Amino acid sequence: MNLKNSNLMTIQTQLNSTFAGKILRLFSDFLIHYLWEKRWFFIALFVGGVLMLAPAPNGLSPEGMIVLAMSIMATIMFITEPIPLPAVALLIILGQIFLLGHDSSLVAKTIWNDSVLFILGSLMLAVAVVKQNLDKRIAWLIVRITGTKTSRICFGISLVSGLLASFVGEHTVAAMMLPVGITLVTLTSDDPKKVRNLAAVLLFSIAYGASVAGIGTPSGGARNAIMIGYWKEFFYDPANPETYKFIVDYARWMLFAYPMFLIQAPFVTLILLYTFRPEYRDLSRAVVKLRQTVESQGGMTRSDWVAIFLFFIVLLGWIFASDIFGMGTIAILGAVLFLVAGLVKWEDINSGVNWGVVLLYGAAISLGIEMKETGAAEWVAMSFLSLLEPFGAADGFGLWAAVSVLTTAVTNMMSNGAAVAVLGPIVLKMATVAGESPITIGFITAISSAFAYLTVVGTPACTIVYASGYLKTTDFLVVGWKMAVASTIIMLLAARLYWPILGL
Repeated sequence: MNLKNSNLMTIQTQLNSTFAGKILRLFSDFLIHYLWEKRWFFIALFVGGVLMLAPAPNGLSPEGMIVLAMSIMATIMFITEPIPLPAVALLIILGQIFLLGHDSSLVAKTIWNDSVLFILGSLMLAVAVVKQNLDKRIAWLIVRITGTKTSRICFGISLVSGLLASFVGEHTVAAMMLPVGITLVTLTSDDPKKVRNLAAVLLFSIAYGASVAGIGTPSGGARNAIMIGYWKEFFYDPANPETYKFIVDYARWMLFAYPMFLIQAPFVTLILLYTFRPEYRDLSRAVVKLRQTVESQGGMTRSDWVAIFLFFIVLLGWIFASDIFGMGTIAILGAVLFLVAGLVKWEDINSGVNWGVVLLYGAAISLGIEMKETGAAEWVAMSFLSLLEPFGAADGFGLWAAVSVLTTAVTNMMSNGAAVAVLGPIVLKMATVAGESPITIGFITAISSAFAYLTVVGTPACTIVYASGYLKTTDFLVVGWKMAVASTIIMLLAARLYWPILGL
């Protein structure tokens, strides 16, 4: 036996010494390394394949089963990132064509919608703002108010982002404030590895500050306007004065929701500082460089004032004309105005915009549309609530919590507006059956749809800060669940203690 083993080892050694043997060994090592490195890609494919081959459950169409499988596969890849995220976007597009049998032209139409144009235009405008060095002036203004402590600067950025986002929308503010955060990071260190946690804290302060503020007013996000429309359409009767309470105007919405933003604002900073623990507790070095940079620029030039004027025009367009032309159209128009005015070159935009992120967001929206059209989102919602019914989630506080958890889960897989559009009719009907206030359930749904903290594609604000290149997809999970828990607790406490004072 020993002689036989010795002969086998001799033959193996001789084989390895040959050219063919070396090639075979290199190939096997590469294959093992590749399979391990891409393991989550193949796991995602396996999970999706099993779901697609399995019979569709009652209430879910075969097309809905395919879309659900695609969503699960995409979510796994979004989280683990075994392949570049733009490649995941391309797989989503190919899946709609080959698995669902859609025409490629129709798929393309769902990708290039106004929301995607807005992301593209916003990123272009951010590049234009950086080109004018206005971001440094904004950063200097914030620092002069907050001081040099990292914690205070983060809170200042979060609060400023929130105050602006509550009135002009989180998308706009994230695009405007992104250069501010990047400026403070780059002035601290040129090596991204040395400011990894600092960048995470500053950039998430922008995204999460804008997200928590988006609940404060009807103009803070499309989700709010959708719910207001549902209340009026489902419950308002001009002939019945008792139904007038379902007409929720701007001021009444703020009365219910704005205090929640003010309470959440400091928690954003506390959670971020606890999670990432920035490398620098004081940004005096960056502040000194920032002051020197701003002073070296001198006073405001004609180009600076033109840039401010054009951006102000874009903001006014978003506020007053987005219903007519769309926010994306206005954003693209703003970028064109900057190009025509000679304030930025196309080469700058071409190199500064993360085109892969634009594609990623477009594909995610397209998949969300498929979730809605095939009934997969509705089936998931109803199944989730059926599972929770035995645990006391059929009414009262249990129903509130269940609706919040469900909405949070759905909104992290599709846009906030789509989540409310899909879940709104379902949860409002459930409120009627359970004897709960549709306004309470509606507020919980709309507000919870803002808790899209866990994924890159959960909200455009997250997508925009991710486009900076400083963040990983896993960062959103690490801090996102803490944000979601804190936001949910604050909202449920408001529903229990504060909203009854207002008449609910």
